[in-house]
Amino acid sequence: MRILISGGTGMIGRPLVTRLQESGHQLWILTRKIGARHNLKNIQMVHWDGSRLGEWSEYVNQVDAIINLAGENIGAKRWSDKRKKQIIESRVNAGEILTEAIKQARKRPRVFVQASAIGFYGVNRHENLTEASASGDDFLADICIKWEESSNGLESLGIRRVVIRTGVVLSKNEGALNRMLIPFKLFVGGPIGGGRQMISWIHPFDEIAAIQYMLENDELAGVFNLTAPEPISNADLGRYLARITHRPYWLPVPAFALRILLGEMCTLVLDGQNVTSLRLVDAGFQFKYGKIEDALKNLLA
Repeated sequence: MRILISGGTGMIGRPLVTRLQESGHQLWILTRKIGARHNLKNIQMVHWDGSRLGEWSEYVNQVDAIINLAGENIGAKRWSDKRKKQIIESRVNAGEILTEAIKQARKRPRVFVQASAIGFYGVNRHENLTEASASGDDFLADICIKWEESSNGLESLGIRRVVIRTGVVLSKNEGALNRMLIPFKLFVGGPIGGGRQMISWIHPFDEIAAIQYMLENDELAGVFNLTAPEPISNADLGRYLARITHRPYWLPVPAFALRILLGEMCTLVLDGQNVTSLRLVDAGFQFKYGKIEDALKNLLA
């Protein structure tokens, strides 16, 4: 399969590109920084700015699939009004311009994979959330709603569109898990806030495998939650981290301190979601790391 990927140099994009390449697919990556070192071998980088048509659009005519993972890192900086605008526009602009390029293409791809996140459902909802659950009304939900809408209409062109609502990806070297480990390394690990907030997580291996599974399965379309079958509370996750890292678990991090430190962005750690991957499991996907203890042992070994 010939595949064009935006966001192919990010935390999910890099290992996804490697796996797809090893599986025999031919890939092109849309990137703003052609000269940057991305540690991706034998992959052609194609320049784009993520918001306008250009020479890159010609590649749309040549591919069987497009995977759109583009978007500013939501947890990289404090959420000022300017930063919020960047987070939303980086996602919406990429989806809209890819959609426009497809509409104008002489030959269109068969499948389009659209990134999103479980933030779609809003936070602090205590019920089990499935793909059929309604959207939330906070900033995270607003991001995801607009993100998904950016590629609306592709189905009417006969293109199979898959929307992946990703949970908390437990990457060892970057992202949420890396930050969670810091207090444990300093021997001051403990629950964050009340510790009762649910974390709907996924191991990077399963995230990448699930994307490939949906990409290659012509019968799958629509929205899929990419989360492990069993969400876990922040407190229980902390206890597992303490056990596996052989560190104490004793010092709670008060919610007010995080609100002062992070501002509105504190919702990423203080608020929870209980999301299930019902459609993915029903579609026949099998998780390699469906248990949190197995996932952490693999990541932290």
